Amino acid sequence: MLYFLIEKLISGIIIIISILLAVAFVTLLERKIMGFMQRRRGPNVTGIHGLLQPIADGVKLILKETILPFKANTFLFFFSPVLTFWLSLMGWIVIPFQYDVIYCALNLSVLYIFAISSMAVYGIICAGWSSNSKYPLLGALRSAAQMISYEVSFSLIIMLVLLFNDNLNFIKISQNQYLWYFLPLIFGSILFFISILAETNRPPFDLPEAEAELVSGYNVEYSALTFALFFLGEYASIILMSSYTVLLFFGGVTTSILWFCLKILFVIFCFVWVRAAYPRLRYDQLMGMGWKVILPLVLGYLLFLHCLFCFFSF
Repeated sequence: MLYFLIEKLISGIIIIISILLAVAFVTLLERKIMGFMQRRRGPNVTGIHGLLQPIADGVKLILKETILPFKANTFLFFFSPVLTFWLSLMGWIVIPFQYDVIYCALNLSVLYIFAISSMAVYGIICAGWSSNSKYPLLGALRSAAQMISYEVSFSLIIMLVLLFNDNLNFIKISQNQYLWYFLPLIFGSILFFISILAETNRPPFDLPEAEAELVSGYNVEYSALTFALFFLGEYASIILMSSYTVLLFFGGVTTSILWFCLKILFVIFCFVWVRAAYPRLRYDQLMGMGWKVILPLVLGYLLFLHCLFCFFSF
């Protein structure tokens, strides 16, 4: 029993360190790719080709002073970034890196993902309310409405994948993908990618932290380490959602961890590509797209596929 607990503790520490390192260099990768797309130089001063820039940014945030706003709720103000970061880490315990390399092999992995993704909004809501400022509160309300709206489509699109499976385990779903589900479900995979962009508050759906009208939104009153936790949580969620996309639509896990990581990097590249290519939507366009366009399309597509399965089963 003691050996099992020590093994799980060491595995958890390795996963956390790996995620932190991945987040650090994904930020550098994003800045480099956007610099290339916009025909300018990315970070190239700190270290060889800017490789030490994430470390310099992290040290800067740690050394800064943490400022508590006037009349802010102290407990919730400091608890919110911790909750956001913790939830972004909790999703990784059911991610298989290989068929036999997984922290916790749950048979209901997909339902676990639903639960974790739906709780992510609480950290943002608490951060916006506890700051005792109107701009963070507006950003938090926007984020709650946005994440709830696209959570519905996110869940229904995963049900498209479950039509091809009788299991909610990511390993079983991967083993059943003799043909990548991206090919028969290409329309659903595109809608899924749009939904995870909105779930992670990424451009062009970054309305909760719009600099133009909300001065960075729900995290405007945060600084130093508390801001760093929000930052780490956001990018850890991007990598997490990219891994979900790979597991559900791009063949899932294989015998090679490198091949799995390369597919995750491709999805992350698509995140950056969309950020560099498309302008931000207005908030009414964002909500209208979620309820009036994506949700009806997903429902129609799900009904169509279900009818096809029922027809060919007889």
